[in-house]
Amino acid sequence: MTRSLVEDVWPLSPLQEGLLFHAAYDDRGPDVYTVQSALALEGPLDEARLKASWDALLARHAALRACFRQVSGARTVQVVARGVTLPWRTEDVSRLPEAERRAAMERLAARERAERFDLAVAPLLRVLLVRVSDQRHRLVLTSHHILMDGWSAPVLVAELSALYAHGGDAGRLPRTTSYRDYLLWLGKQDKEEARAAWRTELAGTHEPTLVAPAVPDRPPAFPDHVSGTLPDALSRGVTELARAHELTVNTVVQGAWALVLARLAGRTDVVFGATVAGRPPELPGVESMVGLLINTLPVRVPIDGAQPGAALLRALQDRQTALLSHQHLGLLEIRELAGPGAVFDTLMVYESFPQPPAGPAAAQGTPGARDALTIRPEGLAREAAHYPLTLVVAPGERTRLKLEYRPDLFDRPTAESVFASVVRVLEHLVADPAAPVGRIRAVGPHHPAGTATPGAPPRGTVPELIAAQAAATPDAVALVDGERTLSYAQVWAASGRLAAYLADTGVARGHRVAVVLDRSADVVVALLAVWRAGAAYVPVDAGHPLERVAALLGDSAPSVVLCAHGTRAAVPESAPRVVVLDSPSVEREVAAYGAGPHVFVDAREVAYVMYTSGSTGEPKGVAVEHGAVAALVGERGWRVGPGDTVLLHAPHAFDAFLFEAWVP
Repeated sequence: MTRSLVEDVWPLSPLQEGLLFHAAYDDRGPDVYTVQSALALEGPLDEARLKASWDALLARHAALRACFRQVSGARTVQVVARGVTLPWRTEDVSRLPEAERRAAMERLAARERAERFDLAVAPLLRVLLVRVSDQRHRLVLTSHHILMDGWSAPVLVAELSALYAHGGDAGRLPRTTSYRDYLLWLGKQDKEEARAAWRTELAGTHEPTLVAPAVPDRPPAFPDHVSGTLPDALSRGVTELARAHELTVNTVVQGAWALVLARLAGRTDVVFGATVAGRPPELPGVESMVGLLINTLPVRVPIDGAQPGAALLRALQDRQTALLSHQHLGLLEIRELAGPGAVFDTLMVYESFPQPPAGPAAAQGTPGARDALTIRPEGLAREAAHYPLTLVVAPGERTRLKLEYRPDLFDRPTAESVFASVVRVLEHLVADPAAPVGRIRAVGPHHPAGTATPGAPPRGTVPELIAAQAAATPDAVALVDGERTLSYAQVWAASGRLAAYLADTGVARGHRVAVVLDRSADVVVALLAVWRAGAAYVPVDAGHPLERVAALLGDSAPSVVLCAHGTRAAVPESAPRVVVLDSPSVEREVAAYGAGPHVFVDAREVAYVMYTSGSTGEPKGVAVEHGAVAALVGERGWRVGPGDTVLLHAPHAFDAFLFEAWVP
């Protein structure tokens, strides 16, 4: 492009830089950032007038005449051409039978979308006009996402309708604000302050939040999708929940997505991507600007299973509000600041755009208004992203959800299950926003035979379920203890070694083992080991007086007492065999064992004995069976399956069940 043909040279917005990177990186197949939308044209059509209207649009909005070129080294700019010719193609399917007509239009549109744009050549959009009948046409606009965002599309449709009404004369339209003004605004923002805010927001996140299987060197692919509209009652409920707690509907759905993502990724501190409008209210004319103003940014949601749903949503909105003035920073830069913790492979898009007029393209009272051409959007725009999962939310009287998924990474049943999980979590949040999020049931992805389903007790015992999970997802996080984490494989191996050690000390099926340990990951390994040895455990609070502990041990008659150096003083000298688990000698002996014993226990056998104080103040034992523990897991909607994480939290006082297993 010669200098005389260049109108201006602009820098890139943060998201444009990201899209340019993906366009250069994924150049082997279709460009997933090729966007396509359709307009239904009803009434008598003057094609020349329509072309003139589109030419006027390109003249009004310089962003539509931009292409992208390297100027020095790796630096790229967008070059705005003075004038461009809009690629225009016309097809006629009016003579085809009705059954074949729709298929033919879809083939024509698919061919347009499959053709990649050369980002160095303007314009990065083209038009396909399909004649359906004398009074019906379909206009398919194909463009690259690097040019404009979803907000820009209805702006263009509204202006197209007005321009057509005036014969393509733009003089009757209000003056437009150039995308260049937004880029200048970006350059004036305080980046150091934004960097500090994002460092603070993502501090403590050390691992990426990923849900898709790792497939190296995978080529790009257009996504498939599952979509649906929320029932009227649920749509109203989400809106009322947001209003009652001074939240946005966007926050409510983001919270639901975070809870589903926590189970998919096996994490309780999740990060996903979200698009932000990026239209600063202080910039005049920004609401009618055409260009790519949106940005994709991380959303972090720490999750505590005991936290009420409403509190989680409030904390989420407060975090997002604190970042409002820092949403101009690019994702690539944020990832450089935060490291792996800012890496994610899921996206949520909340579409809240101005609606274009659906009326005639000729104003009332003008010649020909009675027979005017009506221009209206037809169906949803075909947009895509490179993320394996993208949840798109279209608010309204009835909220519409669409889950886009890469078919090379997820099958349709799994996508349908994830979609159903989002709806299910929304139902729970609306029904009882005060309930702990750890109690929220979700439908969830498929589980192998033998694992639990929502609302039904799992088959087998909890050790059997943990074994299945360790085999299915050995590297998933199973135990969290401060900064320490253990995978399912590590928990299973450690509990197996300790179970084998206990078996060699004489612990057998039907025996009881007293456990005098403080809350930690080690206590959960110990409890699981006792079960794997076939025994029942007796939880003992190390803070109780020695007399009470002695009475408890005398009544339960354990064959072994497990403790640590820190709790050894809580064990009376009269106790039977005492094993100090963190003593060097015991640690060496346990480490020498391999796989744990295979001891079958029936669901009706005792799993543990819990002691409470009766009316006389004396300890009273209550035996709990394996089946009761398994039923508790199923009753609360907890289940163990591929991709799920069960966080085992040993209670501080052992007058409760073995663990709380939180899987949203």
